[in-house]
Amino acid sequence: MTAELVRGQNHPLLEVRLEIRVSAGAPVVAAATLCDESGRIHGVEWVAHPGAPTLPGLEVSRQAATDHRLAVDLDAVAESVHRVSVLLALPTGVGGPVAFGSLAAPVVAVTGLDGSEVACFTLTGLGPESAVVALELYRRQGAWKVRAVGQGYAGGLAALLADQGLAQAQQLASGINEAVAQGLARSVPAPPPRPVDVDRSRQAAASALGPDQGGSPYGGQSTQGPAGPYPGPQPSQGAADAVAGHPTGPADPAATAQPGTPATSGTGGPIDYSHPRRRNTAPPPPPAAPPAEPGRPARPVAGDATGWSMEERLYNQVWGMFEDLARTTAAYRSAVDFADTRRERELDEALSDPRSRIGGQGDAARETARAKHAQLVDQARQVLDRDLAQLVAEAEVVEPALPPAFARWDNPVWHAYRVPMEMPMALCLGDLHLPESDRLRIPMLIRLPLERGLWVDSGRTGSPDGSFLDSHELRRLALDSAVAHTARLLAVHPAHEFTVHVVDPAGSGASALAPLVRSGVLAAPPAVGSAGVTDVLTRLTQHVDLVQMAVRGGAADSLPPGFDTAQQLLLVNDFPHGFDDRAVTQLRYLADEGPSVGVHLMMVADREDAAGYGPLLDPLWRGLMRLTPVPDDHLADPWVGHAWTYEPALVPPGSQVLQEVLAQVAAARRERRG
Repeated sequence: MTAELVRGQNHPLLEVRLEIRVSAGAPVVAAATLCDESGRIHGVEWVAHPGAPTLPGLEVSRQAATDHRLAVDLDAVAESVHRVSVLLALPTGVGGPVAFGSLAAPVVAVTGLDGSEVACFTLTGLGPESAVVALELYRRQGAWKVRAVGQGYAGGLAALLADQGLAQAQQLASGINEAVAQGLARSVPAPPPRPVDVDRSRQAAASALGPDQGGSPYGGQSTQGPAGPYPGPQPSQGAADAVAGHPTGPADPAATAQPGTPATSGTGGPIDYSHPRRRNTAPPPPPAAPPAEPGRPARPVAGDATGWSMEERLYNQVWGMFEDLARTTAAYRSAVDFADTRRERELDEALSDPRSRIGGQGDAARETARAKHAQLVDQARQVLDRDLAQLVAEAEVVEPALPPAFARWDNPVWHAYRVPMEMPMALCLGDLHLPESDRLRIPMLIRLPLERGLWVDSGRTGSPDGSFLDSHELRRLALDSAVAHTARLLAVHPAHEFTVHVVDPAGSGASALAPLVRSGVLAAPPAVGSAGVTDVLTRLTQHVDLVQMAVRGGAADSLPPGFDTAQQLLLVNDFPHGFDDRAVTQLRYLADEGPSVGVHLMMVADREDAAGYGPLLDPLWRGLMRLTPVPDDHLADPWVGHAWTYEPALVPPGSQVLQEVLAQVAAARRERRG
């Protein structure tokens, strides 16, 4: 399972022999430094770079390239090395880009030797920087971890190396750039392309752009990054299309760059919207779709993606629908952008000739430009509407077939709910949609067990219809959302395999928390007051410490008798009220270290309320997935640049489904105890 890292977030490394894979939009230099406990380089012999690519336990690429694979053996590095920093830099003196801000965001992934991803990080937000510390592997209490860094340097490699304490930083940086510029080392070939899945191609009938635009309006390009709103089901991702010169490419919180999807010719041929992730190499093939009527697309079938089980096939199918919607919308937006640009260019050309400003010649030119613009936009909209109709038809078939973990609370599947015998592969936390396709909702599925905590934001003041909600109403809605998410987590885990603790320091959430309290599914009544906060945080911190020591010592079966080995969730309401500095430190520890040992965090908080703590809490907020209690377009997608509107998975007004589900969970727990 891949960890999708954000700046400052860390993740444990269970293997010591790894590959670091780099994908960038232009040739970059990949290097690595070995640092001591304080993050200092002891000399040039502690730097692996194209001129000296091999160090004990470390080998980097020998030339600038768009794709790199760095080999790491952490057992082979010296005992004095406590940190391995992976560096990226733009080569100088070769006529290439001079700042990362002009490129697609680079992606760095940590993989095992078999290619399975451990963690990946997309370096977004770079501007004038020409060198960056992408990530670091570091020792902590005898174990290795990876941390996403993303620290850029406008002064280039020299400034970066000097910041790590290297006295000869300028000389070494000059030597590296000279070696790359002169081509003293052999080129590093890109990884071989993987076969594209032909299991389930989605064909669009015609290009959104006309053949008069010159050249091929679509091309393949691969970029990647953390998948923004939608985590991918598998350890690799494919590429998206580049439309009218505006490249788009996949970026998943769990992705490595793959070859681009086959492009069409400039004659406006069909576009293949299938994703290379949808493979048919190992799992059995999906069920065959019913034969299509002549001239009509094939009728959709629930579970027609690959997978070993119906659950896995449905999960991959929902992911495919998300990608298809992203791509067709990106194609439409790029086509409209192209049409706008061409119209402006033609109008400028018409008005640049003084003779055309007199008489009807200028008016005719403007009318022609507007007519071409309208035609191109209409063509693009027709393609989008056709693709949306196909996706809507697929959604109408898929949604009734979803299991409870993937389904909305209003899905009839909840009426047949039974406590499961095993944990599902994912959980639905809401829906995603785009402005161009408001009628189409894609379930937002998050892999289980949770790899990062959840933050339900109670600080937004605007509602989707433009009206404003007061702070009390938002806090109530936020806690209602958190209770619904908690109930869903309880419902999809087997009895006694998920334990929930609640901290409500001021007791302000008693009404919203009532369904959890009355049903008896909580480990204990909600903790109130500073003493209650301290007690819960202390017990969970000790829980994390004990499990970590047992796992690292290879003695997982030696935990104390009666130790609760279930997944743990801490629901915190109204943070930071009732939290002192020590409690805040413990909370940060749980957010950082808890997920790797089954302790998860869900916070209901307004970030502005915690402003008094200053930057102390910034890593905490960055490490949590932000959810909202009302529809909001805060989920950015670096794959194709969309801002997805998220709608929380709330219980319909007047519905008793949540109470009924919690009652079954409580009954199953009592039966197991009995």
